[in-house]
Amino acid sequence: MNSENTHKKGLLLAGTSHRSKDKQHLVENKLSFSGPESELSIYDTYQSASGVRLDTAQLLYCGMVQGKKIMHDREHPDEDETVFLPHESFVLPPGTYVDIDFPDASEDEPTICLTIEISKQRIETIAEKMRDLTMLDEIKHDWEYKPHILHSEHTQDTQQLLDKLVTLFTHNHPDKEMMMDLGVSELIIRLLRQQGRDVLLSYCREFPDASSITSAIVFLEQNLLLPFDIEQLCKVACMSRSRLYTEFKKQLGCTPSEFQQQLRLKSAVVLLKKGHTVTSACYDSGFTDLSHFSRRFTRFYNCSPSQFRANHNEQSTS
Repeated sequence: MNSENTHKKGLLLAGTSHRSKDKQHLVENKLSFSGPESELSIYDTYQSASGVRLDTAQLLYCGMVQGKKIMHDREHPDEDETVFLPHESFVLPPGTYVDIDFPDASEDEPTICLTIEISKQRIETIAEKMRDLTMLDEIKHDWEYKPHILHSEHTQDTQQLLDKLVTLFTHNHPDKEMMMDLGVSELIIRLLRQQGRDVLLSYCREFPDASSITSAIVFLEQNLLLPFDIEQLCKVACMSRSRLYTEFKKQLGCTPSEFQQQLRLKSAVVLLKKGHTVTSACYDSGFTDLSHFSRRFTRFYNCSPSQFRANHNEQSTS
């Protein structure tokens, strides 16, 4: 384990370095900390296992720290299994469950993840406020009614938020409850924003000409290799520059150029998972400078492209 990963693991597991001495179970040994309408738990698994069920009555956010899990979504049995690695997270909707395999867990290298359980009422309260941020009726933050696992790579901002939450949950900070409440609220907002983005992008692909903003989004998705041209994008959207920036901020939480960069990074992730070289993933995703690509990737995903590729290639061959 390199120094960067050791540092990240230390941040995530602050205050829990001795828990292995007190473990009660070899599979999914659990240490929990309660907060306002939420609970953080750290799970260690010290031996390989398969078909371990994980269910929840509330929304469960899971972040991978070390090792590998293979998840089987029993709510959607026709879908492929999902490999869950460090730098990644998934959301288990209320009232659903998954079966999990731990192929690589051992006493020396346990599989470790953290979960944050959040009450449905709290999510609904924040979701109701956020519904006004989007213009499409199709975007509803309704995990409870349309349950589906949301699986994604961590951004650096998400990782920093998780580090902060673990520290708050596990330490006796004088303003602990208030800070935890703010941190969990921020996590919920990030989850809702991501779900809204995913629904919006899916909607755009089905109805590309539905509105000015959908036309602009589809144009960027279909022309990743072209240099960013704000004037051309304004013509496609039939909007002024100021209105276009306002709508992107409102709908996607970023500027048009930032959105293009995110699309390129997501394209690079797909290529790296397929085994493409870092250089190939860089240029085939629309980046024109390898150093710039590496910096942007590392800043966004909290690990370098080469580390990301190595992790996924290692797991695909194990």
